[in-house]
Amino acid sequence: MQDKILRKFFLGFIQIHILHHAKKEPFYGAWMIEELKEHGYDMSPGTLYPLLHNMESSGLIEKNKRTVEGKVRKYYQSTPLGNDVLEEARQKAYELFKEIKD
Repeated sequence: MQDKILRKFFLGFIQIHILHHAKKEPFYGAWMIEELKEHGYDMSPGTLYPLLHNMESSGLIEKNKRTVEGKVRKYYQSTPLGNDVLEEARQKAYELFKEIKD
């Protein structure tokens, strides 16, 4: 039960993390899985890609296909809406973390 609850909380953190990187530069899914793993989030492609598709459907990120070494990769980058949402999320997260840090 606790894992299920924490997973819901962490999903929001993960989406902020995705927006952060999508604003900095386009990324592909396998790279993001490794990036999230470095921060303690063990995410499978079966979890990440539906999340990316949902964020794309919501207009937060957009997908572009590139051919790299003969393979087609889908790169994701932030949209203007995604940038606005990221900025608001940063402000809210900072405010919350200041309150709960002790």
